[in-house]
Amino acid sequence: MNAKPAAETDTVAVLMGVYNGARFLREQIRTIGNQTVDHIDLWVSDDGSSDESPAILDSVASQWTKGGVHIVDGPQKGFSENFRSLMRNDGIDADYVAFSDQDDIWDADKLEVAIQALSSCGPDRPALYGSRTRIVDDNGRQTGLSPHFRRSPGFRNAIVQNIAGGNTMVANRAAWNVLSESARRTSFVSHDWWCYIMVTGCGGTFIYDPEPRLGYRQHGGNLVGDNISWRSRIARASRLFRGQLAAWSDRNLDGLRTCYDLLNEESRAVVDEFHSIRTEESTAGRLRRLRKSGIYRQTANGNFGLYVAALIDRL
Repeated sequence: MNAKPAAETDTVAVLMGVYNGARFLREQIRTIGNQTVDHIDLWVSDDGSSDESPAILDSVASQWTKGGVHIVDGPQKGFSENFRSLMRNDGIDADYVAFSDQDDIWDADKLEVAIQALSSCGPDRPALYGSRTRIVDDNGRQTGLSPHFRRSPGFRNAIVQNIAGGNTMVANRAAWNVLSESARRTSFVSHDWWCYIMVTGCGGTFIYDPEPRLGYRQHGGNLVGDNISWRSRIARASRLFRGQLAAWSDRNLDGLRTCYDLLNEESRAVVDEFHSIRTEESTAGRLRRLRKSGIYRQTANGNFGLYVAALIDRL
């Protein structure tokens, strides 16, 4: 995917959730400031930091030259609600909206590449960009890559799996309108998974870039794991058997019912069928209906886990 210069008139809002992120916050913001796009408004929700994060943010606000800096107080209900509070903010107005963690390392062309990809969809079609990431350690040294998913993105995948981190995601204005409206109506498991669900669910386009555009820092303070190690795979299997996948499905379906009118007709049918599969009393019936539904995960192992979940009634 080749980058071309973003239009000089394009405006980008970068939404960052912060909580006690002082250790890496300056470096992350510096890589945002080094982006090749001209106009970036930085929106930061500080979720009650007790370290030097507020002072760092004040310093950034006084020196930022690419646009405006807006620092708001988070709801202090966890990272998902912190990002949701930003998604509900009526003051955010931009051609493109990106999400940012507080401790990553962005490539200088990260936003430019995303904008170029999204511009091919046209301004009226909701479109969301996401990419792979380089996994890096505390010192920024690469230790691996996130999975390369090869099946086409779509709502039948999104309803059971997220395929890109929020730190890679950029939405066009049409997608942002859907996402912000949905966030006003409902909470969700995580903002990135919900974005994938809603954009594909409304009939929009999800663009998956297999080329990493940022360093996703892994350290003891991460709330979300790297998704590639054996430890993370074992943890996912454990969550499945404990019913965590089922609990996430409950929340996603509750949210989708609240946003039913934002979905297209095909996605509404998928929601209804997924609900029917999960409430089917017959084990054979669940497995048969899951196969016919076309609902899928990206890998053979992932699909195996999906059918195991249906088998043990933990879907």
